[in-house]
Amino acid sequence: MFREFQKQVSVRLLVWAFLSIVAGLLMRRKKRFWQGMGAQFISWGAIDGLIAIGGQLSAEHRLRHTSEAEMVDRLRKDTRNLRRALWFNAGLDILYMIGGLWWMRQKPNDEYQIGNGLGVFIQGAFLFVFDLYHALKIQKLADPDDETSS
Repeated sequence: MFREFQKQVSVRLLVWAFLSIVAGLLMRRKKRFWQGMGAQFISWGAIDGLIAIGGQLSAEHRLRHTSEAEMVDRLRKDTRNLRRALWFNAGLDILYMIGGLWWMRQKPNDEYQIGNGLGVFIQGAFLFVFDLYHALKIQKLADPDDETSS
């Protein structure tokens, strides 16, 4: 059940990454405001895509190198680690949103910079909802008898 959840998280992040890159490329063909936002969408999409692919490959590698006897402990550890990463990232996402708002205010007459800042804010806001949703959802997968689940 956890492995399915983990794969869903990676696939969802990869879909967001792809959509961000496509949207960013389309934005780059417009006025300066949209070019700035597009630059952020492309950058964040590329990073999110690498995280999604790298996370899934890493999970598959660990699974292949875990014996049957170690599997229960491996799943507990991976569940705990993913849950912690999601909560940590949700906190970072708040900082990204604040940073995006700050960036927008630095040069209020520069459309490109405002677009960059708004792009960071939008990416951070999406990732906050994404990370928070999955962090709350993974709580239901945690073993209630496991002390590390709280």
